[in-house]
Amino acid sequence: MSMSRRRPNIVLIVSDEHNPQMTGCYGHKVVRTPHLDRLAAEGVTFERAYCNSPTCVCSRASMMTGRYVHEIGVFNHSNPLRSDIPTFANYLEAAGYETTLCGKMHFVGDWNQLHGFGYRLMGEPEQWTEGWDKPKVRSEATRRGTNSHVSDSGPGRPFFPVGFDMQVTELAERFLRAKVDQPSARPWLLVVGTIAPHFPLYAPKEYFDMYYPDNVEMPRVGYDPGQAEHPVIHQIRRWLRQEEGISDEVTRRSLAAYYGLVSFTDANVGRLIDVIDQSHLREDTIVIYTSDHGEMAGHLGLWQKFCFYEPSVRVPLIVRLPGGPKGRRLDEYVSLVDIAPTLCDVAQTLDPGNFSGVSLLPLINGQSSPGAGDDNGRIAFSEYHAHGIIGSAYMVAKGGLKYIYYPGYQPQLFDLSKDPDEIVNCAGDPAYDRHLEALHADLLSVIDDPDGLERQVKELEKLPGLQAVKRFAYSPRN
Repeated sequence: MSMSRRRPNIVLIVSDEHNPQMTGCYGHKVVRTPHLDRLAAEGVTFERAYCNSPTCVCSRASMMTGRYVHEIGVFNHSNPLRSDIPTFANYLEAAGYETTLCGKMHFVGDWNQLHGFGYRLMGEPEQWTEGWDKPKVRSEATRRGTNSHVSDSGPGRPFFPVGFDMQVTELAERFLRAKVDQPSARPWLLVVGTIAPHFPLYAPKEYFDMYYPDNVEMPRVGYDPGQAEHPVIHQIRRWLRQEEGISDEVTRRSLAAYYGLVSFTDANVGRLIDVIDQSHLREDTIVIYTSDHGEMAGHLGLWQKFCFYEPSVRVPLIVRLPGGPKGRRLDEYVSLVDIAPTLCDVAQTLDPGNFSGVSLLPLINGQSSPGAGDDNGRIAFSEYHAHGIIGSAYMVAKGGLKYIYYPGYQPQLFDLSKDPDEIVNCAGDPAYDRHLEALHADLLSVIDDPDGLERQVKELEKLPGLQAVKRFAYSPRN
């Protein structure tokens, strides 16, 4: 990075539910994302970036704090992030940055909607700040009311997500133009949180028509009702009301809408990049694009997330530094907990010492990173304790392998180098026994008692969300 006389400004754009495989710069042959493609061509693209929990609230809290879900107690959408747990906004404010949030960050609760940010230009949709503090006990009988998250799709401009994102983009664009016209004496951080391509899958007609009906790539692997599958995955499918299968026509229409929402998001990203690139901001502003989790988008007949298949748990991550490397693609394992230490590194402030992630700047600048690129090094870790499953689930990805541990059930082990669609479970194959043992040891290096944590989460979810967080705060493990 070519450092200017002061520390660089930072624009962090966080979309929602963006499967990176549905992006031009990640190799999709149909979805049009010219602005993200340009950002990738001018920066660094991470090929193996993962979320740390495949659901909105938990993933974003983990990203904001640089700590894993089991370290901060945000296990489901009723658990607010405790105000005494600092975020990267707190650290950058303390380091002298002006910090601003515009749009979604899914901070549940109505008493703290800043969590370290100095300013907020637009808040959460009202339904996320009211009525959240209730017990969320899971059972096999618990199901969504409908499968409208996939069956209701097509062209349209509903406020959620399209209207919301249009307002977010407009406000963020105004913020940037103000910084062009009146340069700030302090370096600044702007976090832009959009909702698309999250369902409901209604894309503006001009974007929907780009793909429907003829420009859709149907999923390579589907689902036949009644076919055998892992019991935890089947419970997720049943909770989502997708166990009877999704018709080809609904899949085609919903994919066209999802593609359209990705292109709509890309256009909004482009508006912000254009303001930066057509002004002096280009000289000292870092741009980062990512998402909180992916979207199954019909792979294996599943929609939404809540599992550790690649379309659900992987995220796009593109970083452009002023004067930095261009067109670099990295295949080291990284995850969203690396964002906070990276921003602290950019801000030239001290690492507080409690991050679970590490700064990505050495990787971006072509230097070595702890454990990067070797079989004994860094892993991607993710965990899930929320709606859709009865217990808990944990993932470790490393060296082309992905291990998924479910307390009380057979694990899953996928060899992504041979089986990128994750069809064959290698957990029962003797040829993979040593790999399974090594990956389980990696899991235990992150969380020493995954079964015990599952039991604790089940007890905590009997309490209202705030009480659960307070109870977890006094756990001996914390």
